[in-house]
Amino acid sequence: MSSYLFPVILAGGKGERFWPLSRQDRPKQFLSLDGSSRSLLQATADRLLSIGGNWESLWVITSSQIAEGIRQQLPELPSQNLLIESQGRDTAAAVAWASLEIKKRYGEDAIIGFFPSDHWIANEKAFARTLSAASELAATKEAIVTLGIKPTFPSTGYGYIEQGEKIGSFNELPAYHVNRFTEKPNLETAETFLSTGRFSWNSGMFVFRAGVVLKELHTHAPEIIEPLEQQGPDVYPQLPKKSIDYALMEKTTLAYVLPVEFGWDDLGDWNAIERLLKKEETPNVELATHVGLDTQGAIVYATNPEDVIVTIGLEDVVIVRDRNVTLIVNKNRTQEIKLVLKTLQNDPRFTELL
Repeated sequence: MSSYLFPVILAGGKGERFWPLSRQDRPKQFLSLDGSSRSLLQATADRLLSIGGNWESLWVITSSQIAEGIRQQLPELPSQNLLIESQGRDTAAAVAWASLEIKKRYGEDAIIGFFPSDHWIANEKAFARTLSAASELAATKEAIVTLGIKPTFPSTGYGYIEQGEKIGSFNELPAYHVNRFTEKPNLETAETFLSTGRFSWNSGMFVFRAGVVLKELHTHAPEIIEPLEQQGPDVYPQLPKKSIDYALMEKTTLAYVLPVEFGWDDLGDWNAIERLLKKEETPNVELATHVGLDTQGAIVYATNPEDVIVTIGLEDVVIVRDRNVTLIVNKNRTQEIKLVLKTLQNDPRFTELL
C-alpha cells in the first residue's frame, strides 16, 4: 500500500487574538509574524510541498469570506483543490468533507494529513521525517495518527495526549496507542503530566487513510458525515459545530500518537512573537520604530514603518499599531482580546475595525 500523502491545510480560522493585525479581510494565516516575507499560510504550503508533494496533491479548506484571499496567496493551487465552506462549522465538518472529496478522487486507501495554516515549525527536516513515519503507520494499520509535541513547559493553553502501549517504530520514531485526550489543564495538572513523561501537547495535526476516518466518523459522528454524504456541502449550515477532537479523537479506539520534536508553536496570540523572536541581549521584541525609556519585556508592532511608538516606564505589555487602531494590553491578558472584539461587534461605530 502506498504511503503517499495528500496534505490538507485547514485555513478557515479568524485568529482573533492577533487583532488588530488580524481582521476579517486579513486573518492570521495571511500574516507574516516571523519577520519573513512569507505569510503563515504560504509557509505552511511551502513546508508541505517540500516533502515531495506537488500542487495537485495539496488541498486547502477555508471559509467563503477569505476564499479570494487564499487564491491570491496560493495562485498555483488548483481550483478544484480549494474547498470553500459556506459557513464555518469547526474542524470535524472540515475533516469529513475534505476526506470525502479525496476518497472520491483517489480511493479509500488515500492517506490524508490535516494541518492548521497558522503553525510555526523550526526544523523542517524533522517535520518531514515525522510525516513519513505517520504515513507509514497509517498505511500499514487502521490508525488515526496524531502528532504529539513533546512539552517543554507545563502549558495550560494546550490540550494533552497521554500515550499508552508502544506499538512499534516507524521511520525510527516510536508510536503509541492513545490512552486519552485531556483539554487544557490547570497548572498543577500540567506539571503532573510532565513529570510522568507520558504526555504530549496536542498539535492538531492528523494523518490517516480516507476509508479509516470515514468509517470512524460513521461510528462516532454520524450527524456530520451522513448529511454530507447524502446532500453534499449544501448541508453545511445545518451541520453541528464540533471540533474533530470532540467529535472523533476523544472517542475512537484507533488513535495513535507519535511524540515528536521539531520546534513547534501554534502562534495562538501576541506572546508567540516573543517566543519566536526574543533575543537575550535585547529588553523588548520590536517590529516597529520604537523609542523606549525604562521599558522592558514589551512586544511592539506597527504595520506602518513611519509610525513611531514611544514608551516610558512600561513592562510586560503588547503594543500594536495597525491602520486606525492601537492596542495596548498586558501580556498576561492577551487571551481577553476576544472579549473586546465582542464589545466592538455590538457597537455599529466599530464594525469597520473588525
